[in-house]
Amino acid sequence: RTCDQLRCTACDFRVSLFDDYIWDQSCDYLFFRNNMPELSKLRAKMIKKKGARAYACQCSWRSINELTDLQTEQQLRWVCGKH
Repeated sequence: RTCDQLRCTACDFRVSLFDDYIWDQSCDYLFFRNNMPELSKLRAKMIKKKGARAYACQCSWRSINELTDLQTEQQLRWVCGKH
């Protein structure tokens, strides 16, 4: 279970999450910088995968397939945006 109000302290964007999707390997910084948070544009690089979850802000992205502690990834600057 994860916070659904994550916020990135690097780009000051809300972290979007998409259940049952992963990001295509061709995703890069400019793709997210130019297309967040417009779902219609993001779908171009989303791949359906049951049980996975795709996360993204404007500067970072992750595809998660199993229980993962995102706090261990030093390059992510995602924090709880408070409830």
